Amino acid sequence: MRMLCWNVNGLRAAHKKGFLNWMSKESPDILCVQETKATAEQLPEGLREVPGYRSYFVSPKEKGGYSGVALYTKAEPDQVEFGMGVDRFDDEGRIIAATYPGFVLYNIYFPNGKASLERLRYKMEFYEAFLEIATKRVRRGDSIVVCGDINTAHKEIDLARPNANQKISGFLPEEREWMDRFVAAGFVDTYRVFDQSPEKYTWWDMKTKARERNVGWRIDYFYVSKGMLPHLREAFILESVQGSDHCPIGIEVDI
Repeated sequence: MRMLCWNVNGLRAAHKKGFLNWMSKESPDILCVQETKATAEQLPEGLREVPGYRSYFVSPKEKGGYSGVALYTKAEPDQVEFGMGVDRFDDEGRIIAATYPGFVLYNIYFPNGKASLERLRYKMEFYEAFLEIATKRVRRGDSIVVCGDINTAHKEIDLARPNANQKISGFLPEEREWMDRFVAAGFVDTYRVFDQSPEKYTWWDMKTKARERNVGWRIDYFYVSKGMLPHLREAFILESVQGSDHCPIGIEVDI
C-alpha cells in the first residue's frame, strides 16, 4: 500500500498547477492533503469526485480560505471521523481519522504557532490533546499511522539553519520536546528509518526563494506506531514535485 501526504497550500491553486495529473501519475492507494483552504462545496467537481477514489473533506466551521484537510482513498475505510472530539480544535477543520482493516490513519494539519503567543499556546494544547488520544489508541492495541504537516522540525538535522531559528516557532524547545515525548510514546519517524542524511526538507519559504537554495525545513512527517513498523517497506520525500511551498512525502507498507 502506497500512502502519500502533501500540504498543497490551497487545493484549488494546486488544481490549476496540475494536481490531478500528478495524482493520476502517482496513483497512491491513499492520499492525505492538508491546507486545502476550501470547503468541499467550493472545490471543482473534478477534485470532489476523482475516478477510482472515495474522497472526504473537512474545513473550518467559520473561517473561510483557511486550514482544511482532505482524504482520497481507493479502498473505502471502515469508519471516517472528523476531528478529535474537542470543539475548539475541531472547529478549525484539521483532522480526518480513517479506520482500515489493520490500522487507523490520522491525516492532520497541525497548527502554526508563529502568529502570536496565543496561537503558540493553541498549538501546544492541540499537540497535548492529540498525544493523549494517540497514546490511548496504542494502549488499546491499535496500529496507527499519523501523517501531515506537524509544523515543527524535530532535530537540528531537520532544518537548514537551526542556530538562527532557536527562538522561532517551529523549532522552539517546547515544540521539539513534545515531539520527543511523541516518539517516547511509541511512534516512529518513518523517514529516518531509511535515511539519516542532512539537507532533506519538505518546506521552503517562497518569499526568499529558499527552495532554489535548499534552505528548508522538514516539518511534514509520516509516523507509525511500533506495531506498524514490521509492515513498513519504504519512506521517501518527493522533493522535485512543485506546486506548493511544501513537497509531498510518502510511505510504502505491506498491510
